Amino acid sequence: MARNYTSLIARLSAEYERHAPASAALNRRGRDVLVDGGSHALRLMLPFPPRIARARGGWVWDEDGHAILDFWQGHHANLLGHNPPVVTEALAAALDEGRGLQTGFTDALQIETAELLCRQTGAERLRFTTSGALATMYAILLARAYTRRELVLKVGGGWHGAQPWALVGVHFEEGPEPWTVESDGLPAALTGEVTVTRFNDPARLEDDFLRLGDRIACFIVEPFIGAGGFMFAQPEYLRAARALCDRYGAVLIFDEVISGFRFGPSDLGSLYGVRPDLATFAKIIGGGMPVAAVAGRADILALAGREGGRRVAFSGGTYSAHPLAMLAAKTNLEYIVAHAGEIYPHIARLGLAMRDAIERALASEGILARCTGSGDALGIGSSVAVPHFPYRDDLALTGPDVVNDPALTDTALRDVVFQLALLLEGAHVVHGGGSACAAHTGADIAFFEEAVRRAARRVKS
Repeated sequence: MARNYTSLIARLSAEYERHAPASAALNRRGRDVLVDGGSHALRLMLPFPPRIARARGGWVWDEDGHAILDFWQGHHANLLGHNPPVVTEALAAALDEGRGLQTGFTDALQIETAELLCRQTGAERLRFTTSGALATMYAILLARAYTRRELVLKVGGGWHGAQPWALVGVHFEEGPEPWTVESDGLPAALTGEVTVTRFNDPARLEDDFLRLGDRIACFIVEPFIGAGGFMFAQPEYLRAARALCDRYGAVLIFDEVISGFRFGPSDLGSLYGVRPDLATFAKIIGGGMPVAAVAGRADILALAGREGGRRVAFSGGTYSAHPLAMLAAKTNLEYIVAHAGEIYPHIARLGLAMRDAIERALASEGILARCTGSGDALGIGSSVAVPHFPYRDDLALTGPDVVNDPALTDTALRDVVFQLALLLEGAHVVHGGGSACAAHTGADIAFFEEAVRRAARRVKS
């Protein structure tokens, strides 16, 4: 049923090149010295990405002077929007006072930030690192060392960063084996230690543990799956995961790189009432700076320290707990916690309005779309929205294997055509949608709805 958009993409691409000549020129220049013109594959949309000159709140401005409403928001990291003054002013003051770049020393900031994170999430201990990918890698290392087992269980469609145990079963492939190895160069012995299960399928999860339970070191899962389609785990699924890990002696890891502090001033696991053994955090906690953490049980994390004989080489890199990054994280988290009663209801209302606007605008042009991102199962609002384009009105969007199957949903329309058509209308999304931030307004959602409607008119033929 897949549609061919080759000619439409060519036409939109040509229009975009005329629309943004400065970005086009920078793209050509960048490709002379950078792989594909940049250093993060997801940002390098075709025919070329907008090259951004400045950003504030919910908007960015490109090198051609266009104002662009942005729902990508730093890979969903900017809960307060781009360059929030509460953070930028603290960083500027620190640099002006001669502090912030004294890398290589310890200070009070990382202790204070860790205390805040432990208090909000219920973690007993944590250790900082610099990216979500490193955090999930270290969490898996800790779990394998703690259990003295090798097998890693993950969800098909779950993205846990570009690290060896995560580069299996991310992108859906048509055929008898939909979840495959994601990269050349990985040792077969390592990828053979990863088993893929199905999201929101407790029966399948129980079968996997029944077959492999005495070999499973950990089950790593996103309570809110990001790249797999922006869907919440069902409460019974996470409760089953907790019970099965307890029964078989495996470590339960919640990847909260996207969900941590996105839906409330804490981890999403606490809203489910399910406590993992380890949780990974990044994105929002950093306030726009590179901060990540592995948090959870003290006895497991002790394996990285003197008490555990440093059996796990989670020793930290040069920029772990960087002073400026810690200042940004502490400042950002303190503000979020203090203003939670304003921030979270606001972005929840925006998320609901955003989903309604997308479906309404596309329907008005005769295009069937369904948005994921609702937190109804938890009784909470959601600040995210991704439109999928199912071929049938009655298709239930239950997991990554559904929304990323081109036989069931129009993935090319979502991931390529819709993004480019929207950019021509002054709005930026990735994977078809994005996240509202505290700086977005009702007027922004109204602008976005009209942008979606105009984009739909470009493609509905």
